[in-house]
Amino acid sequence: MKLWIHTVIVISAFATPRVMQAQDRVLPRDYVAHRNLKYVEDAHDLQKLDVYLPKEAPGPLPLIVWVHGGGWSGGDKANVPPLPFVAKGYAVASVNYRLSKHAVFPAQIEDCKAAIRWLRGNAKKYNLNPEKVGVWGSSAGGHLVALLGTSGDVKDLEGSKGHLDQSSRVQCVVDYFGPTDFTQMGGWHNNANSPESSLIGGPVQENKDKAAKANPITYVTKDDPPFLIVHGDKDPAVPYSQSTLLHDALVKASPLNISSFDATLVAIGPLSNVCASCRTRASARVVSSVPVGCASSL
Repeated sequence: MKLWIHTVIVISAFATPRVMQAQDRVLPRDYVAHRNLKYVEDAHDLQKLDVYLPKEAPGPLPLIVWVHGGGWSGGDKANVPPLPFVAKGYAVASVNYRLSKHAVFPAQIEDCKAAIRWLRGNAKKYNLNPEKVGVWGSSAGGHLVALLGTSGDVKDLEGSKGHLDQSSRVQCVVDYFGPTDFTQMGGWHNNANSPESSLIGGPVQENKDKAAKANPITYVTKDDPPFLIVHGDKDPAVPYSQSTLLHDALVKASPLNISSFDATLVAIGPLSNVCASCRTRASARVVSSVPVGCASSL
């Protein structure tokens, strides 16, 4: 089964967080929800995920994992843009993770990786295909899914809890306007109380080593999965250049003899002075190209 990324994006285009939260509470009759599943032992209240499945499925389902945004300081798994894909024969998981007020980086990526490993470890129980796991996130969630995509072989970011016998690698990444290199964001992002500084535990420019550890570009290698990156070219919160830096690094690392590798950057404009959900919807409406590798990975 193929995951047609452009269809995913168009569906999410008209689903505001409020609508999706309502849909999360009252599901169609042909959906099955498993909520608040702990993905590590002795879990923090936020180390939980939800799994949504079709009531009837012929075989193991490809899985779309949603990672919410919110500046690493807010947001919730109840907002599930990929949820309509359950009706198309996909499993959907939505992940909560510890926020920056609870723990500094790398706690957030450790949680996301633990969630992926837990889903693989419980693949038979929930009828999941452990070889077809795609991740999708926006803003801070985009940052975390990009990290999932590039750091699949980085043991330092795995953490020490939750199904360590399983892989945290993913087969496809959809990154909506996620930050990458905090040291190049500039302006208020350098403030001691910025979301990026709060995430790494100190002012970005005074903690460049910590910023590098949180940067998905640091871990780019030629065996990374296909990426689709969507970003408004006048984004007032996360500079568009953050996505071009990631895209350029992925393309540079791409081995010319591997046709399945792909990294597509879709630039949207103009999108100034709009909220995060509006940025997502507006960008989604005009996406016209998709990475070949992403379309066939699920």
